[in-house]
Amino acid sequence: MKKLKMLAALLLVTAGSYAQKLPADSIFSQFYKATGGKGLWDGVKSYNLTRSYSAAAATPYNAVITASIPEQSIYKNKTIMKRSFVYTVKGDQGWIKVPIGQKVDVKDLSQAEQQNMRLELYDNLVPFIDYKNRGLIATTVGVETVNGVQVNNVELQGKGVKYNLYFDAKTGLLVRQKTNQGGVETTTDFSDYAKSAYGILYPAKLVELNSSDKKPVTIKSALTVNDNVNVELFKR
Repeated sequence: MKKLKMLAALLLVTAGSYAQKLPADSIFSQFYKATGGKGLWDGVKSYNLTRSYSAAAATPYNAVITASIPEQSIYKNKTIMKRSFVYTVKGDQGWIKVPIGQKVDVKDLSQAEQQNMRLELYDNLVPFIDYKNRGLIATTVGVETVNGVQVNNVELQGKGVKYNLYFDAKTGLLVRQKTNQGGVETTTDFSDYAKSAYGILYPAKLVELNSSDKKPVTIKSALTVNDNVNVELFKR
């Protein structure tokens, strides 16, 4: 009987140790290590993304995104049916260029739209970059299962936005992200991690579903890091 009690106690201790929450920073560190190392990530100053978007019963479109983290600037050119809509945030300003016939109409982005793009500056890579200095708080929720894979769930919260980030417990890679912002929840699944020429891994395929449209969007993505940024892109 004593042996059985001792064995039961040992199993409880083992289970408790196994289920113990990892600190959020440890989970982030595992991700950085799995995707090229923190040194490479700290060296990211600018990036370019080319993306194609497709969904059932919807017109596909493409986007080219250029961002400079030190300049806190991001440029996004969305091309839909050969019409280009250009969104830009530079410092404390933001605007959109809309094609109207042979002309282009330039309008200011609302403060909410600008804030969304400032979040995108990091979200296009990972939202926890320099998160403490950006006023975000990270908390480990615990271990869960996503698509049959054990994951560590980390909640990242800031003004007007909350993320739940799900990291594969074995590989350290980010496999799912839930973003709650403006009353809309967007779930993004990441897969097909590829190695950029710079050396960091990034998800080449994303599947996005939000609580408003409720239509999954498949995104194919290609990333380059620290290429020269064309300053003309950020001129109004």
